Amino acid sequence: MDKALQIGKSSATGSFYLLIGVAASTIIMALGTLFLAGLLPASDVGLYGMAAIPATLISYFRDWGVNSALTQQVASLKMSGNQSKLHDVIYSGIIFEIITGAILSVVCFALAEPLAYIISPSNVGKLTLYISIVSISIFTGALINAASGIFVGYEKMKLNSLTQIVQAVMKTALGPALIVLGFGVLGALYAYIFSFVIAAALSIILVYALVFGPLRKYKTSKCDLIKTLKPMLVYGLPLTVSTVSAGVLAQIFAVTMANFGGTVMMGNYYVSTYFVTLITFITLPVTTALFPVFSKINPQKEPELIKTVFASAAKYTMLLVVPATLLLITLSTPLINTLFPKDGLLNAFFTANAAPKYPYAALFLSLSIVGNLFTLTGSTNISTFQNGVKKTDQVMKQSLLSFIIGLPLAYLLVAYFNSIGGPSYAVIGGIIGSTLSNVPNIAWGLYWSWKNFKIKANFNISARILGSSLLATAVSIVLINFLILPYFITLIIGFLVFSIVYVITAPLIGAVNYADIENLAAMTSSLPLVSKVLGLPFSLMKKICLFSHPDPKKVK
Repeated sequence: MDKALQIGKSSATGSFYLLIGVAASTIIMALGTLFLAGLLPASDVGLYGMAAIPATLISYFRDWGVNSALTQQVASLKMSGNQSKLHDVIYSGIIFEIITGAILSVVCFALAEPLAYIISPSNVGKLTLYISIVSISIFTGALINAASGIFVGYEKMKLNSLTQIVQAVMKTALGPALIVLGFGVLGALYAYIFSFVIAAALSIILVYALVFGPLRKYKTSKCDLIKTLKPMLVYGLPLTVSTVSAGVLAQIFAVTMANFGGTVMMGNYYVSTYFVTLITFITLPVTTALFPVFSKINPQKEPELIKTVFASAAKYTMLLVVPATLLLITLSTPLINTLFPKDGLLNAFFTANAAPKYPYAALFLSLSIVGNLFTLTGSTNISTFQNGVKKTDQVMKQSLLSFIIGLPLAYLLVAYFNSIGGPSYAVIGGIIGSTLSNVPNIAWGLYWSWKNFKIKANFNISARILGSSLLATAVSIVLINFLILPYFITLIIGFLVFSIVYVITAPLIGAVNYADIENLAAMTSSLPLVSKVLGLPFSLMKKICLFSHPDPKKVK
């Protein structure tokens, strides 16, 4: 097995362990969300989402890139075997996160009332209380993120997944119960914060017991906190500008949508965002696991290897992200209306075209995930590659460009769309503006990476993947539009038809070849459950590849 495949196998194993955490926690939280959105009126769902805006926004100023620096340095030092320095890096990173998290939590708490007025002047009283409660998440989130950076750098993906799942279970178990007991939005927020506290405590315990504790025996002198943090901040500060630019811009869009759209439309919007995270089943595990992989490759000494790893990562990401995006768009209406019917779940299961509780959520969902199709350009892996090879200044420049262009769009598009169609159009304008604001970042990143390292996606493959995905979309849409059935049944039929068409057409038109399938099978071989689930489609796709190209060695 050559080095590229060895790296791929290690990355895939890490990716799938992260995928387990992301998938399991998201599914568990989705159950909680199902109850939350079902038990609360749309306006309260909107307030619940609005309450998190200030803490989320302020959190972007907390990290200063130290979390990414932790992952990068831990991966590098672990490989070199410098245990003493590894101890100092972990200790300094956690202390930094504790200090900044505590300070910014207090800031958010103190500014709760003016922030509530900016977001929704008509709901200042309630929002002030809600924002004060959520401010605790800034501190607990700092601990969780620091631990996550360490786990990923150590390639202990199972521990990262464990904390995610525990947090999801706590939130899902407690939230609906408190709502039923009459606490309403407050109950949902108490559950939200409690889950953060438990996950933070567990994360720090695991870091100390399994990572930091064993390193203490290698430490003979006192840690110089400032000296250790300096190179981490030099590495991370450009990333901070990048993260702050993207994160703050997203929250500015949320604020303007809340101002023009109101609580009911924001309730529809936040319900749709719960399903947007389904795509992170693929993107987050892959990009996170690839970060330490790119950190281990020297692009100057191994230019062909870096091109091979990047092209393979881009291709395998496309093979999953593109069809998943189009599948979600295709089934957005039956998905939303099955889970959130106006007159109860039984109505959605047994009544054709049951009235939806959130009539705009399917449209908002479809518009929100269109941007994932940029994956066809290889953009999903660009920033991960740039961070891995320590070109964080370029990531910063790209993000600033998108921020500068996106900032006026956050107001102009929302206000314009509101003027022509009212609150629902205001949210549509915000979603479109948010998607457009990513284009400058993507375009510059792709150009820069090709110019400096000659890395790019295989656009011929991109076209084939898009073609097979569009064909599956077309067949599914034609079929489900002829069906006058309960949304639940339509959802199942649409999913099966889309999956079957894609599995057949992708190898048939050359979007995936025999070697790809064998590589994917090899990469997942260390994960018995995953390999068994994928065994049948892999087997079918290999047979189709052999049918189309009898000699697999000639397939490029």
